[in-house]
Amino acid sequence: MANVLVVVDDPLIASSARPFPGGHEVEWVPTGNAALERVAAGGVDLQLLDLGLPDIDGLDVLRRLQERGEQVPVIVITSRSDPADRATAHELGVDAYLMKPFPLANLLAVVSGTLSGRVSPD
Repeated sequence: MANVLVVVDDPLIASSARPFPGGHEVEWVPTGNAALERVAAGGVDLQLLDLGLPDIDGLDVLRRLQERGEQVPVIVITSRSDPADRATAHELGVDAYLMKPFPLANLLAVVSGTLSGRVSPD
C-alpha cells in the first residue's frame, strides 16, 4: 500500500480520490507550498500534481523538488494542453502527464505502473 499525495486546489476533485482504489492511503493538500512541505516531511510514495495551483505554479513545484533532489514519483493531472508545459514537465522528471478529464481506469493504470517502477505511457 502506498501513500499518495494529491495536490489540487479543488476539494471536489480531491474528495473523488478518497478512498483510492487499490487500498492506497490518500492525503490531500490544496497548494504547491503545502506539497513541498509534505514531501520534505517524508513518507510520500507518489504525488498527483495539478499544474494550476493558487500559490505557485505546478511546474515551479517540480523545479523545487528537482533542486532539492527529491525522488518522489510525480504524475501531473492537468487541463493544460500546451505542448510546452508537457515538455517542461517531462524535462523536470515527471513520470506521466494526464490531461483532464481522463477515465479513472487510465489514472489507475498509470498509478499502478508508476508504483511498480515501470515508465508509464502518456
